[in-house]
Amino acid sequence: MTPASSAPKNTKPHSGVAEILVDAEIDELPAAEPTQVKTRGGLVFLGICLVLIGLNLRTVFSSFSAVLPEVTADAGLPGWAVVVLTTVPVTLLGVFAPLAPILARRFGAERVLLGAMAVLTAGLLIRPVDLAGAGHLPALLTGTAACGAAIALCNVLLPGVVKRDFPHRLGLMGGLYTTAICASAALGAGFTYPVFTAAGHWTSALWFWALPAAVVLLLFLPLAIRQHPVRHNAADGGANVWRSAVAWQVTIFMALQAMMSFSVFAWLAPILRDRGIDGGTAGLIVSVSIVLQMLGSFVAPGLAARFKDQRVINTVVALMTGGGFALSIFGPTDLIWVWTGLLGLGQGSLTAVALTMIMLRTRDSHTAAHLSGMMQGVGYGLGSTGTLMVGQLHQATGGFAAAGILFLVVGSLAAFFGFRAGRNRYVG
Repeated sequence: MTPASSAPKNTKPHSGVAEILVDAEIDELPAAEPTQVKTRGGLVFLGICLVLIGLNLRTVFSSFSAVLPEVTADAGLPGWAVVVLTTVPVTLLGVFAPLAPILARRFGAERVLLGAMAVLTAGLLIRPVDLAGAGHLPALLTGTAACGAAIALCNVLLPGVVKRDFPHRLGLMGGLYTTAICASAALGAGFTYPVFTAAGHWTSALWFWALPAAVVLLLFLPLAIRQHPVRHNAADGGANVWRSAVAWQVTIFMALQAMMSFSVFAWLAPILRDRGIDGGTAGLIVSVSIVLQMLGSFVAPGLAARFKDQRVINTVVALMTGGGFALSIFGPTDLIWVWTGLLGLGQGSLTAVALTMIMLRTRDSHTAAHLSGMMQGVGYGLGSTGTLMVGQLHQATGGFAAAGILFLVVGSLAAFFGFRAGRNRYVG
């Protein structure tokens, strides 16, 4: 038994997050076939595996930030190393994104996802290792880089596999997949410090996250290796996004939201701890803020698609995010739950509407896939400069006040480009 052969070609979102799933293999000839499973139970098992893969794609970022002060102090990390460790994985999301469709054409999406989960598990195991005579830094750098590369491949291929294999359950599977992504970041933020407290060392807290990745790897292994990939060729289709002003406006909008999004994962917990909040409470606050992102991500796409253009919603959620981030740094700590709640709702909505622009600004699935690739390659590459600048500003000033000003600027720029991208125009 196999899922239906293809999803509907209409890419315009009507409601919910499921419609923003983009098939990175849309240009393949012959067309990529659904994953081969023999029973309905096998199809359910496949769905569980795909959701569990999504549940492992953000713990890398939020778990490290939850114990960043402990790692820095115990491992004796220099300032530049902290900046690199918070920046490199996001940069690699952009660097490795273009390779995912190429690898899928050669080996099949399922086997590439399996290989990515193997690399992710290895990276999580390597990350806390103390190399005799060299300390923790080489393993931290190597493991973090491996994780970033693996997540990049999953980011690109997983949405298309979900859309291809579950066309008649797209609302359910799309919702579960996007919820799993947000839950991944929330779990990393909320549980890492308690594991550190229980185990007594940050290495155990980071090693803990290799366990769920290894479980998913073992579950997905027999299903993925049974697939028989067919060599595919790339076919031209869709508009040239690189020459489109609309595509660049959408991509810059995406890059600016990524600057804020990954800075939340990397730096919000250290910011809260710098303000005197204990590690456990800081992790809980970040976790709740990320959970609120789920609410924003569910509501915003359907709301955005109801209007002829998205200028107002893009501007509002961008200003909410930048303002919430700045207030988390400057606002009274008595209201810190309010500031981080505002940040969470704004960021979840901002990320979702930025992704929704892929569908609303393109006329066909091929152009949507090309715009998605452009947004991931350029967007994550530029987006990593957010974590880089926060780290450098903190290193230079010894505090996070300059970062608060930075995110007021970034939020304002996101509002400007969101306004431009929100106009009712199409790529090509």
